[in-house]
Amino acid sequence: MTAIMTGLFAAMLVLSVPVGYALIIAAGAAVLVNGGTPVVVAVVKLFQPTQSFPLLAIPFFILSGSLMMSGTLGQKLIQFAASLVGRFHGGMGQVTVVGSTIFGGVSGSAVAEASALGSMLIPWQKREGYPAGFAAAVTASSSTIAGLIPPSIPLILYSTVSNTSIAALFSAAILPGLMLAVGMMTVCYFSGRIRNFPRLTNTGNLSIFGKSLISALPALLMPCFIVVLLRAGIATPTEVSVIAVFYALVVSLFIYRDLTWQRIHAALVGTVITTGVVMLVITASSLVSHVLITERIPVLVAQWAQETLINIVLIILMMNLIMLVIGMFLDLPAAILLLGPTFVAIGHAIGMDPIQLGVIICINLSIGLFTPPIGTTLFIGAVIARVPIGAVVKELWPFYLVALTVLVLMSYVPALTIY
Repeated sequence: MTAIMTGLFAAMLVLSVPVGYALIIAAGAAVLVNGGTPVVVAVVKLFQPTQSFPLLAIPFFILSGSLMMSGTLGQKLIQFAASLVGRFHGGMGQVTVVGSTIFGGVSGSAVAEASALGSMLIPWQKREGYPAGFAAAVTASSSTIAGLIPPSIPLILYSTVSNTSIAALFSAAILPGLMLAVGMMTVCYFSGRIRNFPRLTNTGNLSIFGKSLISALPALLMPCFIVVLLRAGIATPTEVSVIAVFYALVVSLFIYRDLTWQRIHAALVGTVITTGVVMLVITASSLVSHVLITERIPVLVAQWAQETLINIVLIILMMNLIMLVIGMFLDLPAAILLLGPTFVAIGHAIGMDPIQLGVIICINLSIGLFTPPIGTTLFIGAVIARVPIGAVVKELWPFYLVALTVLVLMSYVPALTIY
């Protein structure tokens, strides 16, 4: 079954069939050919994930992010980031990284962040004299921080695959997310200094910083209050996501006073579309997982890794290399749901903490979002900047070094994720 499913799935990806449909067709064909699983059971497996209570958090977090990012708040966040780091070398690139880190605590989605921030900051950087390729590269790479900063949608998906605490994952991912941010800001600083990029000279005033901080405070508090509610056991992840929507409505209506029916309608439509895409992949991956588990593929792969590679260092290296390759061709949610069961089995076999494994998977597959040939945020940045993909990739190599360095640290220093 697995060989049939893998072959069909690869063929349909070559034919540009959407990932969700390709997974359903490939897994469905494998089930029908094998005949061991009744069709009714296969259909039940498809719809089983839609009954998962924790997955309700996804549409609500998407909605809260859409409500907050589409209004005045987005401008306030950019002003705050500019007042914080704009005066330094490579300041506007650093503004993008800081903005991505803060927006990550609101949206939880790298793709949404790349679209929203890129449309604001890439044209601004180009007007100020930054190379278009560099502006696109900063946006494409830094937007992936959203995959780690709470409320991270990839981490929610991993928790459903591994039965791991969402609160623990959110807490563990904050440090690597901040490490990525600091590393990318360092790249922007030295790039700006070496290449003499323009700086923002009117942003270092303490008064301006104070005003921008107060204006951006509602967004800055969002990830903090999410983690506190979860870690203190006050609310479940799904309940926190509903509270986040209420929080976004209150902030937009009473603090920024820019909430309109048009914005609510646009946020709802965008949430339905995004949730539909994610849920299609989730339901499809449930059937794929059924095929893999039926043939004991995760267990067999874990046994093979233990017996062949022996050394834990080599096993972790193998997992990382596989994820780096898969992440270049599959989108983040699909890759997590497909690789998750197998890698959780391997991690259990070698005694790796599932929290550490979840952070490693999210960092690793996030790198694929700005890696050709099918990097989603890479394409978004290139389209907004109106430059060829090659020009963006040429500027990306120091950002790859930062991301890979953080990945290696998370892989081999468990204390950084399970502290």
